[in-house]
Amino acid sequence: MNQNFIYSLEIMGKGMLSIFIVILILTFIVMLLAKFSAGKKKQDSEE
Repeated sequence: MNQNFIYSLEIMGKGMLSIFIVILILTFIVMLLAKFSAGKKKQDSEE
């Protein structure tokens, strides 16, 4: 039983790490999109 518990913790740790990485990637993508769209708005208002 002890070995199964350690194995389940290993699987859970990998799952939580992958979720954290995906959240970081999505945050980075949203920041990039906001930066590019803000630049276009400034150019449109200046013209």
